[in-house]
Amino acid sequence: MTENDFLDNTSIISYSAKNYEKTTYNAISEIIFSENKTNTKWLNTYGIRFHEAYKKVINQNKLDDFLIKLLGDEEHPNKVILLDNLLFITTRVLITQSQKLDSEQMIFIVSSDFLWSIQEKHGDYFGWIRERLEGNKGIVRKKKTDYLLYLILESIIDNYQDTYEANADLSADKLNSTHIKPTPEFTSLVEKRKQELFNFKKATLSLRDTIIKLEKIEIKDFNVKYFNELKEQTNNLISNIDFELQELESKINLIFSIQGHRLNEVMKTLTILSVIFIPLTFLAGIYGMNFENIPELKSKYGYFILLGVMALVTIVSVWYFKRKKWF
Repeated sequence: MTENDFLDNTSIISYSAKNYEKTTYNAISEIIFSENKTNTKWLNTYGIRFHEAYKKVINQNKLDDFLIKLLGDEEHPNKVILLDNLLFITTRVLITQSQKLDSEQMIFIVSSDFLWSIQEKHGDYFGWIRERLEGNKGIVRKKKTDYLLYLILESIIDNYQDTYEANADLSADKLNSTHIKPTPEFTSLVEKRKQELFNFKKATLSLRDTIIKLEKIEIKDFNVKYFNELKEQTNNLISNIDFELQELESKINLIFSIQGHRLNEVMKTLTILSVIFIPLTFLAGIYGMNFENIPELKSKYGYFILLGVMALVTIVSVWYFKRKKWF
């Protein structure tokens, strides 16, 4: 990837209580974090494979060169690493606009006066933060990068919460307890919803782990008090997900119970019919043998007597089953 590709996917917002400026660059050499310490800078890049460009930005700003190695890794597990007055943070974030709930890598490099966010794919949930910065709404322009990072993480959690609640409402309509049917279609809907919830839970747990690590960080001019609220939000979302997973598990168990009950009813009916017809089959087999000396063979009323005996056996069997409340 060329330097121009990196610059096309990179922009910076510089702000303070009184100033706001959004800039794009024509050369990497223009990206300087330390030229104005009174302003806070938010550099955002879409794409995680601009390795040469990252190296140039790190070297010309005299950042910890261990960042070059960290950014060179293709896959990152959740990390919160304290470097020389810098935080390196990486986490996987769920892309909720995708029907398949894909995920993307998101990286943050944070110091007391700049935040560099690197996103694997285009698009994010941070438009409202940019609007507040530009319009000087709230207190965001009076705060530093710790508060900006808090807002970014809060935006991700809020998006998870909104998407979860929207999907939960749709799920409640389709998977209403009064509509439970032991059919492949209904079971498939339940399993699909469970998979969505597992994806949400995995992403939320990942984000909570990152937030817990951030709470323990000690860095100059970086206030960790904001992240306690985020941890509570993720815990609440995880609790809601766990509760719905339990409900879905109960529905699956109910489906199996209904199927088992139906199977038992079928087997009971077949067993009753078998018990009734076994003696009848036995009698028919006896009198179907071709022996000349069967006593009733030449009797004028032998056929009707046998039918009467069969009818009596049937009536007695049905009476007995009803008495035992087998049906």
